Amino acid sequence: MADHRTAAARRPLISGNWKMNFNHFEAIQFVQKLSYLLGKDDLGEVDVSIHPPFTDIRSVQTVIDADKLQFALGAQHCHFDDTGALTGEVAPVFLAKLGVKYVIAGHSERRELFGETDEMVAKKVAAIQRHAMTPIMCVGETLDEREAGQTETKVLGQVHAGLTGRTAEQVASMVIAYEPIWAIGTGRTATSDDAQLVCAAIRAAVAAQFGAASAGALRIQYGGSVKAGTIAELIAQHDVDGALVGGASLDPDEFARIAKLGR
Repeated sequence: MADHRTAAARRPLISGNWKMNFNHFEAIQFVQKLSYLLGKDDLGEVDVSIHPPFTDIRSVQTVIDADKLQFALGAQHCHFDDTGALTGEVAPVFLAKLGVKYVIAGHSERRELFGETDEMVAKKVAAIQRHAMTPIMCVGETLDEREAGQTETKVLGQVHAGLTGRTAEQVASMVIAYEPIWAIGTGRTATSDDAQLVCAAIRAAVAAQFGAASAGALRIQYGGSVKAGTIAELIAQHDVDGALVGGASLDPDEFARIAKLGR
């Protein structure tokens, strides 16, 4: 497969998705402990984003700002409208005002449990970028789709749909997370070769649609039961530029090990 990497190296991005865990007191304690576990040398070679529940974001932002920590603040989700009669939703402009840098869009749990469509994900990606934040757009296949040999069809279809209306420059600044649904929370992880194969296919599809420069700058994460024991082999793959970490991100010691090994 053609090499679409640019001359500038893509910095690994390790993102911790806390999902519906930790109140704001627990979130503060986690961030403070993580700051002791990850030194300047570690954070000089890898970007680390933390994605707490909405109720924790302001508290985490305060700790990051007050202690001048090198963690990027992230969010797990947002709506695509800035205002409206949408009880329970959170507008992207609210997140931007809190200093959020990365927002996850189209996580498999949002797609599977809350009915988010490819069209909704595309609108969210556009809204996140409209407010100068970076989308982490998730794509991935189910076990049935994998066993039927439909992985590339499903994943590349989601990539194409999610990037609708984006420019080459906008795509270059994004993150795409390949998270096979069958590996999330199951303890099963795609082999490093499998992850590389799909991530390379994503990059090639982006190159075909938006050009080699955008494909080379785009960061592609792997997500799905990522642990310290699996991250080094995954991150060594040419087209894997980091990890979207779920359950293992709830343990600061384990998450710090993942970040260190993901350098």
